[in-house]
Amino acid sequence: MTLQDQNTARNEKDSSAPRRSLRGFAAMDPKRQREIASLGGRAAHQSGHAHEFTSEEARAAGRKRHARSGPTEQR
Repeated sequence: MTLQDQNTARNEKDSSAPRRSLRGFAAMDPKRQREIASLGGRAAHQSGHAHEFTSEEARAAGRKRHARSGPTEQR
């Protein structure tokens, strides 16, 4: 099945959605998307632009998250 056939089948299932063909990253195979994203993540770490949480930052984020959740909030 070609990409165009897949798009046509997808659009026929949901006729209320506007008919738009997938382009760029969205049109790629999910495996290829992961490969590209992985390369970007590695490059960010190598260049020093990726943020890595310290254990203290992670603890602070967890405390902040749990402080917001009240007794009625479902997780």
